[in-house]
Amino acid sequence: MMRSGKSPQVADAPFVAALVGFARALRDAGVTVGTGDVLTYCAAMDPLDPTDLADLYWGGRTTLICRHADLETYDEVFARYFLGEDLDAPDVLLRVHSTEQAFGVLNVPLTEPDEDLEQREEETSLGLTASDVDILKAKAFAACTEQERAALRRIMARIRLTPPRRQTRRTRPAPRGRTPDLRRTVRQSMRTGGDPLRLRWRTRRYRLRPLVLFLDVSGSMADYSRALMQFAYSARRAAAKVEVFCFGSRLTRITGQLQGRDPDAAIDQAARTVVDWDGGTRIGESLREFTRRWGRRGLARGAVVVICSDGLDRGDPEVLDSALDRLSRQCHRLVWVNPHLGDDPGFRAQSLGMMVAAPHVDKMLPGHDLRSLERLAALLPDLR
Repeated sequence: MMRSGKSPQVADAPFVAALVGFARALRDAGVTVGTGDVLTYCAAMDPLDPTDLADLYWGGRTTLICRHADLETYDEVFARYFLGEDLDAPDVLLRVHSTEQAFGVLNVPLTEPDEDLEQREEETSLGLTASDVDILKAKAFAACTEQERAALRRIMARIRLTPPRRQTRRTRPAPRGRTPDLRRTVRQSMRTGGDPLRLRWRTRRYRLRPLVLFLDVSGSMADYSRALMQFAYSARRAAAKVEVFCFGSRLTRITGQLQGRDPDAAIDQAARTVVDWDGGTRIGESLREFTRRWGRRGLARGAVVVICSDGLDRGDPEVLDSALDRLSRQCHRLVWVNPHLGDDPGFRAQSLGMMVAAPHVDKMLPGHDLRSLERLAALLPDLR
């Protein structure tokens, strides 16, 4: 509350030094924070509790941040400044450090736990500290509880997936390159009487490659289907040239269902569209339908195709071999993500489907936890 002729109440408290120091840390990280913004932050904290992480977080976010691009930097600086163990912080911050266990995912901060044990456990289950996030990333989807899977979906929604790119025959102006830009060079030389003092260049343009995802939603993949669907949703939101198909005993296209802004609603709608969820597995028939119906239309031409399945096919192996052979010739790269692969370098596929698929696959990757899916997302830009 502001009083005429006086500063905010929080300005009279020792905590104002911590607020100013936080604003200075944001400036050092490249965020534009003016003096007026700092005063507004102090005024906003006047009626709030400065020892409450939620009040500190949202008070600073609403008064110090003006651009959406600075939100990630704000989250990092906030965690480092108010919760960092190596921080040379004022003594007044010790009360904030004592509530670190209540701090959740940075975009969903929690309130300080009170004396009610039941409420405290509920709040803690909703939030994850940085160490908890690292543990969850390395925990297999099959071993996660429902609460941990919900937390993983929130973390997975923040994955920044970069689709693969390819060079085109078209060129663009560039400061350096292999192809001289004669038109720009001659135009520039007109200013110096026809003498080309500086040679201009052009370089190849890049275009996004199409990305086609096949998700196995059969009964044997029940522990991984939901997480893989969340990964597909993140990929679909990252680029326009992403197609998503589900297969069990038949093939279903769910690209349109994953276009919603709410991930849970989009995934639920996609799950309702797939009529054979948790059913049998016929990989060969599903891939054959794709190559005949969509592959001939050029949907896989130049694309990176990712098949997420355990390879437990109940169909004809010859059909699977023929479909994979045709699909590998239609696409640019064929990647197989097997949850049973794990991190064991000596893993050998025992299923007949994986034995048939191995000669046609360019790369075999694990997909049993969040860390393996992050490695897949990091690998995609290199599949040019």
